[in-house]
Amino acid sequence: MLKINIKKIITLVIGITLFTTLSGFNVEEFTIDHFDTYEKEFKTEEMSVCYNISAKTYMPYTAITKKSSPQYKYIHEKMTIDETTGMLYDEEGFIGAALASGFGAIGSRYYFTLDTGIVLPIVKVDAKPDAYTNGCAANSGHIIEFVIDAKKAGEYFGVGPTGLVNYGNFNNDERFEGVIVKIEKVLDEKIEPKVIYVEHEEEVGIKGEDIDCELEIYGGY
Repeated sequence: MLKINIKKIITLVIGITLFTTLSGFNVEEFTIDHFDTYEKEFKTEEMSVCYNISAKTYMPYTAITKKSSPQYKYIHEKMTIDETTGMLYDEEGFIGAALASGFGAIGSRYYFTLDTGIVLPIVKVDAKPDAYTNGCAANSGHIIEFVIDAKKAGEYFGVGPTGLVNYGNFNNDERFEGVIVKIEKVLDEKIEPKVIYVEHEEEVGIKGEDIDCELEIYGGY
């Protein structure tokens, strides 16, 4: 019998399934450019929608001067001023706005869906006086009044002849354009994160000594 020993290096090909979860908001990546494809991170309760118009006004955050007020504390403790746009946003990317009393306490958060498909994540950082609203919309018909750094926002969005940012109406910017058709109160519980699975094969060489493989060739009978 002829017997031959052959030494081989064995390489394993292992099928690996990788997965990644869609990450939430990153404070270093705040942008107003993708509200048309915005993905909600939190569970919600839908609210009724009062009559409203497309206008979205603004007020400077510096107009809130009473340091003991909930709105002053919330803005200065919870909100960040975007150096590019002048918008105020919180740690989850919700944009600061003044809302009527029907939208609860300072710090309440909402998703406003517009008839253009845009979803605006809004946090209430100031309260509109009841004398000027019906508890939902202002007497003029608008619901959202952004609270902004007017100087920075003016440099970014531009000002009209009267000196108002966006001519006094953020609906003039297509990224905020549309009438509110759906309102959802944001709850504390997050939606189950989406997971993307990616399969591929990876070659992994065995470390250490080579493996002896004995190949037996029989013959000579």
